[in-house]
Amino acid sequence: MTIYASFVGYRMAAECARNALLQRVVDNKENAEKFKSDLMKIAMTTLSSKILSQDKEHFAQLAVDAVMRLKGSTNLEAIQIIKKPGGSLKDSFLDEGFILDKKIGLGQPKRIENAKILVANTAMDTDKVKIYGARVRVDSMSKVAEIEGAEKEKMREKVKKILGHGINCFVNRQLIYNFPEELFADAGILAIEHADFDGIERLALVTGGEIASTFDNPESVKLGHCKLIEEIMIGEDKLIHFSGVEMGQACTIVLRGASHHVLDEAERSLHDALCVLSQTVNDTRVLLGGGWPEMVMAKEVDELARKTPGKKSHAIEAFSRALVAIPTIIADNAGLDSADLVAKLRAEHHKEGCNAGIDVISGSVGDMAELGISEAFKVKQAVLLSATEAAEMILRVDEIITCAPRKREDRM
Repeated sequence: MTIYASFVGYRMAAECARNALLQRVVDNKENAEKFKSDLMKIAMTTLSSKILSQDKEHFAQLAVDAVMRLKGSTNLEAIQIIKKPGGSLKDSFLDEGFILDKKIGLGQPKRIENAKILVANTAMDTDKVKIYGARVRVDSMSKVAEIEGAEKEKMREKVKKILGHGINCFVNRQLIYNFPEELFADAGILAIEHADFDGIERLALVTGGEIASTFDNPESVKLGHCKLIEEIMIGEDKLIHFSGVEMGQACTIVLRGASHHVLDEAERSLHDALCVLSQTVNDTRVLLGGGWPEMVMAKEVDELARKTPGKKSHAIEAFSRALVAIPTIIADNAGLDSADLVAKLRAEHHKEGCNAGIDVISGSVGDMAELGISEAFKVKQAVLLSATEAAEMILRVDEIITCAPRKREDRM
């Protein structure tokens, strides 16, 4: 079979498979309640094979609520995930605001209303001579005191410029040393130091501000705003909570769990669910899961192969076999008899209006609609088209050039 015939056959099969899915998609965009139910099913299906499977309903609800707040946006930066060891996974919750994993310093206000926030990435320590090997020679202790006084005066000027922006909260990416922190406290300004770079980028995004590094022109600096900043407790830790932020859809999911390992796995699982749901909100078409889409596509592609003359039909048949491999892998991964289940599944799909797929819990063929196993059409379509393109690309490579292994020098 020629490569050209393979290309044409694959493309015909991919188009046929996509059309088969398009005829069977469900779109509940007009019914908010049914659409939310679809999102819950997709989230639970995504979480079923992961560490969160025992509490999948709880986490599916968290993920759906967080994504629905985005109002159609796919910008997951507005959803922050914080991990706090302690408690159980069921203690995880969604907070409608932004939480910064930092403490408020001593002598600083613990609560600020109608906050004007300057988010910065600037050095707030005493200036040092940053030339390697440089030395400052003095002939008395009074000269050292003069140098220290000059450093303090320079820092005092910098703090005065920052205060000139009319702010009541200053968040810095770098450390804030004792002297500037004291100046901020005297002025009644909440100063937060050493916020990690991801933290200040997200804080600037959700409060509507921009990260500043120079303070000579206050009119060119965009400040962030929120209704309330206060200190909260999660477990045994104190954190800073920003509520009523300018980006109203911003929220924070706080994960609780027994160990850092469990929390890391939970974060990865939840992120997968958030990615799928954010795409489904944009393209609201939904399919059943559990190998059902692959069997539907394989059946239609098989029929196309029978109608197609010439060598192209062999490529189309191969495409159909590749689709059936997905339910086979699902069964194998669950430790089930894949040959038996796929044979039963193929027989079921010759009945009209079939919803059959692999039910890995009972180890049999089940009704995917009744079991609530759903997938996003957009994801399934992307998988189908990407796999077809990858297969075509591999076929185009007719020769692989390998480098000769480097000869090792004889050191004996």
